[in-house]
Amino acid sequence: MKIRSIVPAVITAGLALPLAAGAADNAKFSKNEIVIGVLTDMSGPYASLTGEGDVAAAQLAIDEFGGKINGVPIKLVSADHQQKADVSSAKAREWIDKDGVDMITALGQSALGLAVQAVASDKKVITMNTGAGSPDLTGSQCTKYGIHYSWNNHAVAVGTASAVVEGGGKTWFFLAADYTFGKSLQDQATKVIESMGGKVLGGVRAPLGTSDYSSFLLQAQGSKAQVIGLANAGADTLNSLKQANEFGIVKGGQKVAALLMFITDVHSLGLPVAQGLQFTTAYYWDRTDASRDLGKRFYEKRKSMPNMDQAGTYSAVRTYLKAVQAVGTDNSDAVRAQLGKMEIDDGFSKGRIRADGLFQHDMYLVEAKKPSESKSEWDLLKVNKTIPANVAYQSLKDGGCKLVQ
Repeated sequence: MKIRSIVPAVITAGLALPLAAGAADNAKFSKNEIVIGVLTDMSGPYASLTGEGDVAAAQLAIDEFGGKINGVPIKLVSADHQQKADVSSAKAREWIDKDGVDMITALGQSALGLAVQAVASDKKVITMNTGAGSPDLTGSQCTKYGIHYSWNNHAVAVGTASAVVEGGGKTWFFLAADYTFGKSLQDQATKVIESMGGKVLGGVRAPLGTSDYSSFLLQAQGSKAQVIGLANAGADTLNSLKQANEFGIVKGGQKVAALLMFITDVHSLGLPVAQGLQFTTAYYWDRTDASRDLGKRFYEKRKSMPNMDQAGTYSAVRTYLKAVQAVGTDNSDAVRAQLGKMEIDDGFSKGRIRADGLFQHDMYLVEAKKPSESKSEWDLLKVNKTIPANVAYQSLKDGGCKLVQ
């Protein structure tokens, strides 16, 4: 397994010297360092959405602190979770037991996110999941130290499904990823559709990493549903959309609704194919001055704009470090208590972390521009609607978290 450690050169050099006076009280910091672990998809179907972009985003946040807090160096480690819950859990244990990791972020994929959250919480280590969708992270499987940061399946489904149903798409057929995330996303969208008088005619599940969607798309086409809902992500979504376009599904009168898309997907598809697609996101780089600043700094590192997972990873690491700075320790109980008190307002979003661990913030219904509307390579989206935080996310008790019952 590939493991990377990124430590600014100035810190590496400083480690060979006696501790500075400002770091005299380092007993408040385990192993005299603050260690952030980025566990992400480096080689699988979501690598382009997360991967090295998550690592770069985390480093951006660390750089804002000059690589240290109270003279204590901040260390970044990263690894490929390989889309496997057992691999992820083992890596989390190793990081915590051997490397003294204080917080684990990125994660993605609901099943492994839930597994790592459970392992880390048993060891009193904070996780800030920026890439998984399951509401169970802050619902039935919530923990004291688990935080669900960027989005959840309810938040991305409510905006997109509502917009499509309001636009006349009353009957749906789902093509969903065949694991926890896909089922959860379909379930959340179904609730929205049926609450608005729509109907789900059926669905089919495709394994993660499927390359040929022809049989699945033929079933969707044969359903005669007005809308084919894609409850998948990353390379799976791109393949679904490309092949739906090749099959002439939209030309035949059916709509395709991608319940989870990213600006990086639109960039990969190109506006001639993606134009008109609506989806819900927590972040778009060209929305505010702060989001543009984050986009510019990320672009300088990666030559691409951050999507909501990557921007969320930046914000999660930055927020965690601000909490550590405020309490003067990496003690998980003290840091978690501080995280619950903070008003978060940065280039990613604005909001608060609830008692159940959910970072509740506004979401945005966006639409891929027509090629004629785009003025530059990453000028790809327009914001059609703000979805207020209290609409995008469920209330505390709706999450089913035992911590807030």
